[in-house]
Amino acid sequence: MGFFNSSLHSQTNNRHFIFSLFRSLVVLCRVVTARLSRLPHLRLVLAILIGGTTLSCASETARNSNAIDAEPNEVLLDRWHGFWLGQSIANWTGLVTEMDKIGGDGPHGEFYRRDDWGGPDQPAIWDGDMPSTISPTIDFVLRRPGELWGADDDTDIEYIYLWTLHESGQIKLTPEAIREAWLTHIYDEQAPTPYGSDGDHYENFLWVSNQRAHELMLAGQVPPSTGQPEHNPHGEMIDAQLTTEIFGLLAPGSIEEALALAYYPIRTAGSGDAALVSEFYVAMHSLVAAMPRRQLSAIEVIAVAKDARRVLPEGSTPRAMFDFVLGQYRAGEPWESARDAVHQRYQVEQADGYDMSSRSLYCNACFAAGINFAASLVSLFYGEGDFRETTKIAVLSGWDSDNPAATWGGLLGFSMGAEAIEQTFGEPLSDGFDIHRTRRGFPNRGVDSFPAMAKMGIEVTRRIRAGKEMSSD
Repeated sequence: MGFFNSSLHSQTNNRHFIFSLFRSLVVLCRVVTARLSRLPHLRLVLAILIGGTTLSCASETARNSNAIDAEPNEVLLDRWHGFWLGQSIANWTGLVTEMDKIGGDGPHGEFYRRDDWGGPDQPAIWDGDMPSTISPTIDFVLRRPGELWGADDDTDIEYIYLWTLHESGQIKLTPEAIREAWLTHIYDEQAPTPYGSDGDHYENFLWVSNQRAHELMLAGQVPPSTGQPEHNPHGEMIDAQLTTEIFGLLAPGSIEEALALAYYPIRTAGSGDAALVSEFYVAMHSLVAAMPRRQLSAIEVIAVAKDARRVLPEGSTPRAMFDFVLGQYRAGEPWESARDAVHQRYQVEQADGYDMSSRSLYCNACFAAGINFAASLVSLFYGEGDFRETTKIAVLSGWDSDNPAATWGGLLGFSMGAEAIEQTFGEPLSDGFDIHRTRRGFPNRGVDSFPAMAKMGIEVTRRIRAGKEMSSD
């Protein structure tokens, strides 16, 4: 059911059918789950078919799954490769439209629509009259064999964390280890960097809350102090999300363990709703990591998202945003209408406790975790598990578009694997990664490969699991 390739009428009818079927299957799931407690393999099949609600079959299966042992090593390598490849494709495609459309008056308030895909890119809020230097058109940005994917803030700090865990032998990052890793691998913007100047400072590829956290680390502080409001006034921006989804993959099927692994990394630069949103993304990745390799169906996307929703406290703004966007999807509204409704409800009306517009922040808080979380849910639900469609909608939805795109690109990439992504695009794609595009201090002049990074992910996951089993003995 490709969103861009079917009529709105057909999509609406299909969506209503899906949710009618979904509700019926949930009832069946609740009736038989208790009787399947001694039949885990049969319950896994049921979970895949049904999904569920807050205490769903999917989450029960995930929490009891030994996914790291259930799949052959070559499958795990393909899935981790897919995580990094999917993130990179979606990240670089999203960078073309990053901050082109943020709501409000003027051309930057005129959001993209589906027909803009394949058309000319329009300038970002900081580019004057110039379109993106990455691509003059809004289309997939791909790197072929022999080329390198460049690191960006959606991938580089996750790489630092994975590398640090792998090389140190730790199973959990301490506040001191996070500080040491940041200071070792991230340039100080007050000193010359290889990337030249960025206004009054030198370019170090950190912004907003991450930049403030780095400054605090240079002054001797460690997480979670570096993300707390009294020290970091930008803690409710999007930064924490970009750097922590990977911890869900390191604890397949165990949301609690994933959140424990991510606790200090999230609070390195995040607080309040930004921390909650980050925990939701970690939970999503943990649940998907416990499922078999496959393209997620529309039903599975909703089931996993509803399971992850339980980490969002009742009465919180992110939980209200989740319910609002899911309601738009269930009502059969086009994705553009859902995105426009997000802008109206949260930037204009400031509903559900979202008050960023009243704070007189730069670009109406276009970097905020909240508005970008709501926008990300539009692409998640309406993309219905399809990598290309989810990425397209994320890229066109507005605000900090590369970030939600990269989040779902990594999630769906891990779900389906690198081989399936290449089949989707009909060609082989680069597996080379240049971490020194933004960071420093790695071997081989910063050139790595997705297969090697996949091996790191598997080894760290197994070490974490072994450590957990030893502690429970």
